Amino acid sequence: MSGPVVAALGGGHGLSASLAALRFVTDEITAIVTVADNGGSSGRLRGEFGVLPPGDLRMALSALCEETEWGHTWRDVLQHRFEGTGPLGGHALGNLLIVALWELHDDPVAGLELVGRLLNARGRVLPMAAVPLDIEADVLGARPESPYELSVVRGQAQVAKTRGQVREVRLLPPDPPAYPESVAAIRSADWVVLGPGSWFTSVMPHLLVPDLAEALAVTRAKRLLVLNLEMVTTETAGFSAIHHLQSFAAYAPEIQLDAVLADPSVVDDESALAEACREVGAELHVHPVGMSTSPTQHDRLRLAAALQDILGSGGRPR
Repeated sequence: MSGPVVAALGGGHGLSASLAALRFVTDEITAIVTVADNGGSSGRLRGEFGVLPPGDLRMALSALCEETEWGHTWRDVLQHRFEGTGPLGGHALGNLLIVALWELHDDPVAGLELVGRLLNARGRVLPMAAVPLDIEADVLGARPESPYELSVVRGQAQVAKTRGQVREVRLLPPDPPAYPESVAAIRSADWVVLGPGSWFTSVMPHLLVPDLAEALAVTRAKRLLVLNLEMVTTETAGFSAIHHLQSFAAYAPEIQLDAVLADPSVVDDESALAEACREVGAELHVHPVGMSTSPTQHDRLRLAAALQDILGSGGRPR
């Protein structure tokens, strides 16, 4: 199979859903993954060894595994999480394997490539930055007793679970270096796919890495934003689909989109959403992409069909 050259940006379950669908559309996929996770197994390994958090990178690699018994077996091995309260309790085996390879190889990308070879992965996985990052947010009403007070919340896990309205996010360090391979992948792509995923902790961070933001602004690629199936989360309290587009424009006014994909369930007013899309240079595409049994989770075949329709038609709705 051949297809367009795609750079997919995001993290966590959202990026995994995007990659699992893109595998049906093209062989030419590069995942560029956020590296700000500070919770769970990734947070523990990051704190102990000073490495990039491996969890989102592991999930992206697993999503790209070969569709064979071999690929599925090693995917399940990577995703296996130890139980119990001992030193291994809560760790995903793939996280330990990735960190071990990083200790053996000076270049983290080389370690990720080896895991990709183990999975016979269809595509590459790269970190979005060369150093571990922290996310810091100004949140209105983070404390229930002070609903009109602006608080600073630090840490990806903490921002993702915050109860309040996120007003602004930033990265620490503020101007992190990007991996040259990640910048090159964006510049040489036919399509860049952003999202779905946690808006302020998985999607927006890519726009705050200067080298990535510049590459997104000047790339010859078309840019597609995949909106979430669930608009209102703990970190996007009060947000609609239109608010997400306005937020994108506020963080990246120099970056124009070409297409926006939305499930019908998040479209309250299609004409108003289409106008909001036009304001960031994009055409709106409305396709059902959620599971019929679990509407807040993407169906990879439905999402693949929608992506094929958009990427194959050059971004114009049919």
